[in-house]
Amino acid sequence: MSDTFKPGQTIRCTITKLPKAAADRKTIERLMRRDPQVIRGLRRSARVRAATTVTYNRGNRDWVQRQKVGKIVRVVKGNSWTCVFDLNAAHDFKAVADFVKVEAA
Repeated sequence: MSDTFKPGQTIRCTITKLPKAAADRKTIERLMRRDPQVIRGLRRSARVRAATTVTYNRGNRDWVQRQKVGKIVRVVKGNSWTCVFDLNAAHDFKAVADFVKVEAA
């Protein structure tokens, strides 16, 4: 796979089969988070969490009530995303090649 795509090339990925192993599912989620739309959503939600964080005093120290991060990506058969191919992610794409179809965008 790393032979067919050049670093910096935009690729389109589609989930063809759901993995049974949790590690493969996490790898696909990590690859889905490389989509520019998802990156914008994660960045925006982080800004909102930072702006709405509740800080209270406990024992004369500031304590922060941390909010949970929302799950933006879902591993569902048929989901697709676009991202830029680079050699750092080539190993991840190779690991989930049975579950994800990768093609040039």
